[in-house]
Amino acid sequence: MTAPGPDHPASPAGLPRLGNIDTAVHAGFAVLLVASTVRYVMRHPPADNVLVLCLAAAASLLYAGVAVLARRGLPGPAWMAALVAVWAVLVIAAPSFAWCSFALFFLCRAAISGVAAYIAAGIIAVATAAGLFRLSGGTDLAMLLGPLAVGVMLTLIHDRIRNDAEEQRRLHAEVSTAQGQLAASERRAGTIAERERVSREIHDTVTQGLASSLLLLEAAGRTWPAPAAHADLRQATSLLRDNLAETRSLVHDLASPGLEGSPLPEALLTAARRYRPDARLLVTGEPRPVAADIRHTLLRVVQSAASNVRLHASATTATVTLGFLPDAVTLDVYDDGAGFDPTAAAPPSDAGGYGLRAMRQRVEQLGGTFSVESAPGEGTIVAAQLPAGPSAGSTEESPA
Repeated sequence: MTAPGPDHPASPAGLPRLGNIDTAVHAGFAVLLVASTVRYVMRHPPADNVLVLCLAAAASLLYAGVAVLARRGLPGPAWMAALVAVWAVLVIAAPSFAWCSFALFFLCRAAISGVAAYIAAGIIAVATAAGLFRLSGGTDLAMLLGPLAVGVMLTLIHDRIRNDAEEQRRLHAEVSTAQGQLAASERRAGTIAERERVSREIHDTVTQGLASSLLLLEAAGRTWPAPAAHADLRQATSLLRDNLAETRSLVHDLASPGLEGSPLPEALLTAARRYRPDARLLVTGEPRPVAADIRHTLLRVVQSAASNVRLHASATTATVTLGFLPDAVTLDVYDDGAGFDPTAAAPPSDAGGYGLRAMRQRVEQLGGTFSVESAPGEGTIVAAQLPAGPSAGSTEESPA
């Protein structure tokens, strides 16, 4: 048996639980103990049996106690020490019981750990070797060296199995930790994505509507009580009512009330005319059903672009062009206003600037492309192209 080694941080159940290996070891011990007892009794006179049978009975009782403690995960060094002491005397006095040493070795490694386990296993191997060497009359070195060599091999094999099991447990714990971190990261990413989505919905509906209503009210205040002021007030009131409906829809399902059930061209024209009453719509290609998410994105792009035309462009005309290609749907929103330099656009801030970014995010999240063509004094074209995705059960028609 190997000399005592460093204390390992293994639990008392050092032997890995591989199916019913404990039951097999205990059953093997019982069978070998009975066979060894019968063999000894048959080969020795009754006068020599009393002490050996008492030792065998004591060893079996101690074995059962240690096995129960090991199974319950309770420390049993004192019980194990008593078992090893009794067994050492028994196997030296009656080498017929040497075969039981295998089961005793595994029980030892399962019940205690560290230096104590190595010492106990070493005593078992030495006692077994001494008993067999005594049985050979002190002439057969194989009987002396055999148990020691087997003890060393069993110790190395057991340590390798235990170390592999500990490594497997460590890797499993790392994988579980990584999976937990990944799940938390996915939850955080989902929360961020949902915040982005809600912010785009609010910008494309509530914010744009309030900004347009504010412009109308300011214009009405400057021209009051001229007839144009009354018209601005009526339009502002209409926008605010629509805004209230949009806000209520956001609270529920972030839907587009009044627009989702109508044909796509009609819905786009209605959305544009909320901000530009003189907006025009052109449809190219053969209208056909589109997926709900594509429809929703087109509506939001038109709303945001038309609001930008009203707020910033000072345009006289605004035209929305909806195109149906074989494998895509295109949308262009054109105005002949002041235009701007897209590369010099201010980044989003508390004062605004979220519109173009929100439109681009919406389109690109669906695998589409988004672009803005503009120059100072030359108007602006907001263009989007989305992959065609027919939605079952929906129909699209061009307005009459």
